[in-house]
Amino acid sequence: MNITVTGASGFFGRHLLPALHCAYGSQVTGISSNDYDLTEPGAVRAMFRDLRPDILVHLAAYVGGIGANRDYPADFFYRNILLSSLLFEGAARYGVRKLIYPMGGCSYPASAASPISEHEIWNGYPQHESAPYSIAKKTGLVASRAYRDQYGLNSIVIIPGNMYGEYDNFDLNGSHVIPGMIRRFYEAKHSGASEVVVWGTGAVLRDFVYAGDVAGAVQYFIEKYDSVEPVNISTGTATSISELAETIARLTEFTGRIVFDHSKPDGQRAKIFDTTRMRSLGLSCPTSLNDGLQRTIHWFAKNYQSRGDGIRLSGKSFV
Repeated sequence: MNITVTGASGFFGRHLLPALHCAYGSQVTGISSNDYDLTEPGAVRAMFRDLRPDILVHLAAYVGGIGANRDYPADFFYRNILLSSLLFEGAARYGVRKLIYPMGGCSYPASAASPISEHEIWNGYPQHESAPYSIAKKTGLVASRAYRDQYGLNSIVIIPGNMYGEYDNFDLNGSHVIPGMIRRFYEAKHSGASEVVVWGTGAVLRDFVYAGDVAGAVQYFIEKYDSVEPVNISTGTATSISELAETIARLTEFTGRIVFDHSKPDGQRAKIFDTTRMRSLGLSCPTSLNDGLQRTIHWFAKNYQSRGDGIRLSGKSFV
């Protein structure tokens, strides 16, 4: 059974590949944009001919923070549409037994009430700033059903929550909330700064999930799941931004003030994922936020000190 993981050099790929190697050994091959440009039809055909995957885990995406999404909305839409379309088509044409496609929780409607169930996915428009990316990724749901109906392709869509962990993007302009906070508090601690400013009121609620837990769930979907119904993969636990900031301050040993800038936007009031379907499959995301943050901060500090290539400083990346 040959398993191919696209986007293996990205944040989630660097969690998933070791987990799959542990389970399946040399049957697993990870590729990145350095190996094949999967927005080019010829490169996609070459990838399928060369690797002949039985199982395809399609992580490859053009990704970035809100700033990058605002600056390059057409790029995010076009490239991610190509990635989804070409890989689903190739998987069907080359006889892939199963395709697993993660789709971010940002594709849910901005107006969806928490806890957000999988049934909400088509009930509104995503957050405006990242909508071109979010909608491009959401087309994977359409492709999953279409290729199953016409070709019998067993394709699975999973929807991870707000993932964090080692190997994340810690660029202050392009990062998500956890890696951005970790870097700010860490640098404030080591520069002797008296305060760290956090955008918004600190009252909004988010559902954070350690990327290693999501990676650990993928084996189940490779071996056991066969349905067009997507599955949320998260903790289902609400954490306020103020609680998150206080926890990161404690773990980075920052003792100054945390200042919330109320003039900055909060975003969606609450975004918590309904994990009923996930738990009905016997799955869970057991890593506590404290433990996951400790691992992430330890990794960040080690790589920050060594100035290794593990800390991504670009606002957008193609993996």
